[in-house]
Amino acid sequence: MVDKTRIVVTGVSGRMGQMLIKTIAESDTVALHGVLEREGHPWIGKDLGAMMGSAETGVFVSDTPSDVLRNAHVVVDFTIPDATVQFAQEAARHGVAHVIGTTGNTDLHLGEIKKAAEKTAIVRAGNMSLGVNLLVKLTTQVAAALDADFDIEIIEAHHNKKIDAPSGTALMLGEAAAEGRGVPLQDVRDTNRDGIVGARKRGDIGFVAIRGGDIVGEHDVMFASPAERITLRHVAQSRDVFARGAIKAAEWVRSQAPGEYDMFDVLGLR
Repeated sequence: MVDKTRIVVTGVSGRMGQMLIKTIAESDTVALHGVLEREGHPWIGKDLGAMMGSAETGVFVSDTPSDVLRNAHVVVDFTIPDATVQFAQEAARHGVAHVIGTTGNTDLHLGEIKKAAEKTAIVRAGNMSLGVNLLVKLTTQVAAALDADFDIEIIEAHHNKKIDAPSGTALMLGEAAAEGRGVPLQDVRDTNRDGIVGARKRGDIGFVAIRGGDIVGEHDVMFASPAERITLRHVAQSRDVFARGAIKAAEWVRSQAPGEYDMFDVLGLR
């Protein structure tokens, strides 16, 4: 019998961190191995359960990855790009697999993650939900079927605390649409619409970011021609969908060879 997958959760005080803790607690196949927060955070050294307003767990919040990653199977990480790079390097050093849900990564961050993937297995995705990954597949297919008479707009909405725009999921959808059109996204990406910017350029893929309240995540891909409009839509009603996807990825990546993977690999959609 395979033992439970031992998981370390980073950024444990955040929205996703706490959702991951709850999802792990409900699972029969994974176990919480340790938790991490940034240096100087008020939760450091304290019992996780007490900090989350529940019974004490005996798991104490740490700011030292090298201590917490020892004997873990996977680290699950929804933090910020600079921190994610550090976790990737530590995970590679300890032979621990890494599930990355962090968005807003630059080419420099992605290059460092790629280096870490030479030594350990990494699943990185802008969105971990099954529904979103199916939407990505559909976006590629629809974009391939329609010519540039159909303008492509990607509209995303998130809570008012989200720090990056467009969202990682919106960029995934943009990449999918560009792939369907057979062009690099960087050549057709349009995110600069403020002031007198002129008419929309034929073939561009536009992005609109909405931030407000406690919106979990909504993504629309609109294909608009002069005569008709097609919209593909996904609405996340709870962060639970992202947490469950991340845990599924953690169980899958534990047994993979070093390299970079995504949710298409995890879900068998490749």
